[in-house]
Amino acid sequence: MLDLYRSAIVDSGRSAALWMMIGFLVTYIITRGITRKIRARSTAEVVVEESGPIKDIHIGGVHVHHQVWGILLVLITGMLEFRFQPSSPWVEILAALFGIGAALALDEFALWLHLEDVYWSDEGRKSIDAVMVAVVLGIVLLIGAAPAGVNSSTENQSAWFVVVLVVFHVGYVILCLLKGKIVTGLVGFFVPILGLIGAIRLAKPESFWAKRWYGEAKLAKAAERNAVFDARREALRDRFGGARIG
Repeated sequence: MLDLYRSAIVDSGRSAALWMMIGFLVTYIITRGITRKIRARSTAEVVVEESGPIKDIHIGGVHVHHQVWGILLVLITGMLEFRFQPSSPWVEILAALFGIGAALALDEFALWLHLEDVYWSDEGRKSIDAVMVAVVLGIVLLIGAAPAGVNSSTENQSAWFVVVLVVFHVGYVILCLLKGKIVTGLVGFFVPILGLIGAIRLAKPESFWAKRWYGEAKLAKAAERNAVFDARREALRDRFGGARIG
């Protein structure tokens, strides 16, 4: 098992990415479990006084959200990596700590976006979207996908061919974003086929592309398809972040 880990992960330079993902996923699961327990206790018919380690943290009467600890951890691990650029096992430790900090921060992404406590509201579910995007991008980095469609297979091609390839790739990724498909566009930057599919398919009805170029019939078709997508996304949100309480 250790030989497999060394040959498939360490020797390929993926060990830091792996430990970052482990730290991220474990922390997110634990954090969601804790926040749901606190939420269930606060919304219970009989109010239970907070006790033990599972409770909100207050300093000087101020509720300190877990995103604060996450942002601090990301900043500290980033500074240590840039300053010391440590070798194994310290780089893996820093990567795991970075993943922990990123999970704590992104779990409250909606709070950064709205600058208010919307964790349990519909707006707060944007945090789940942010975490899902982070997981997908982390997996893409872990498997070694190259951005902009440039990889070892293009190294022996002419410079003009590479430039045209990159421009084409970036072009349909931008088109994907203009069609309102943010997640597909971001992931598609690393996985070209996803970006191309997103650029070809119908835009979201509220997107710039739809409002600028679609007529009433095409807008109606886009809205119908988007309704199906939204239903699937809500189901995925519930599965990934837990169904809403209260």
